[in-house]
Amino acid sequence: QVQLVESGGGLVQAGGSLRLSCAASGRTFSGYAMGWFRQAPGKTREFVAAITWSGSMTVYADSVKGRFTISRDNAKNTRFLQMNSVKPEDTAVYYCAAGAIFGPLLRRENDYEYWGQGTQVTVSS
Repeated sequence: QVQLVESGGGLVQAGGSLRLSCAASGRTFSGYAMGWFRQAPGKTREFVAAITWSGSMTVYADSVKGRFTISRDNAKNTRFLQMNSVKPEDTAVYYCAAGAIFGPLLRRENDYEYWGQGTQVTVSS
């Protein structure tokens, strides 16, 4: 059974930091890109960041560029989203996803095959 399990969410003050993790199991994700998406209350899910299998390419939403960093440890089948200088508008449920995709498809939610259950991030002002 393929599973992506997020962890590391919680309550943080504006300006603080959080590190989200996404542990993958159930199959090999060799060649798979990994992405992070988020959904705030009353809003549709949106792209946050993505990284290719090799780590040679990363992409970010403009809203998080310069504040968030995506990384991966393929040996441990784990991906990370380091969130710095968080803002109240970063409050959302954060989801990790995996897909055999490249380039411009990295931002497209519908092209990811596997999804985690999400972890809540709440930023207080």
